[in-house]
Amino acid sequence: MLVFVTDISGQEDTLKRKTDSIPARSYLLQNVERDGVTLPEVEIREVTVVARPRAARRSEYRKYERLIYNIKRVYPYALMVRQRLDQVNEKMKNLNDEKSRKAYMKEVEKDVFAEYEGDMRQMTMTQGRLLIKLIDRETQNTSYELIKDYRGKFTAAFWQGIARIFGTNLKEEYDAYGEDALIELIILEIDAGRL
Repeated sequence: MLVFVTDISGQEDTLKRKTDSIPARSYLLQNVERDGVTLPEVEIREVTVVARPRAARRSEYRKYERLIYNIKRVYPYALMVRQRLDQVNEKMKNLNDEKSRKAYMKEVEKDVFAEYEGDMRQMTMTQGRLLIKLIDRETQNTSYELIKDYRGKFTAAFWQGIARIFGTNLKEEYDAYGEDALIELIILEIDAGRL
């Protein structure tokens, strides 16, 4: 009788044991017709797989950590520049004459200086160079082009001269697949919430 009881308690229903590995996650399938056949379809988000760089030496790892710190410090300002630029462009569409546009641009410049000048003065040279590159990444325009378009050639040349005195270039472009590939990887990690 003991053998019979152990056999009964050892049996389990395999259908009840199977559980979803990701509960409460479901996808709504859409019916899509292709070549006369209706098929279910689900849209899957793009996944980027990135390996963390391995530093052979401690000094290289410190440089990498410092780059992460600098990007975290500067990246929010690049996003603010993009947002502010969108606001300015929206307002400029409603202004008809050149005089009101110039007055508006001077007002925006004054506000930006008052709001961010203290933060900009506390940035290091490296952070300033990163900001110039990240502004190009976010706006698809170099800092020089932005100044030239909104404040004129003379002002752009003046600020380019100041930048050159301090060893940087407002015409510097962001190259996500070249020399700035590591910066791009770090930004993707920040956007994904892993850094």
